[in-house]
Amino acid sequence: MPKSPLTKLPNIWPVIADNLMKIWITTPEEFLKRDPYEIFHELKTKVDHTLCRCALASIVWAHEWKKRNFIRKESEENYLKKYPNDKFDTTRKNC
Repeated sequence: MPKSPLTKLPNIWPVIADNLMKIWITTPEEFLKRDPYEIFHELKTKVDHTLCRCALASIVWAHEWKKRNFIRKESEENYLKKYPNDKFDTTRKNC
């Protein structure tokens, strides 16, 4: 299977690219035109409800080109402001 052009974005691995294609984002340009928090919310509600804070940080990183470790807390706070009824699984040890 050919590599998705989305994997050219930082921290967008094939599994994330596959999920993005499920919500009709197929190119880096389409990805960059969208709000990263809306993208994550759509992925979480339509594709994989188990997505965690690390996945959110990865998407924000790919969109804003900031290091994931520096933006994880900030992106989580921003997401919860936009989507206050959503929650993250905080029991995950690796995130």
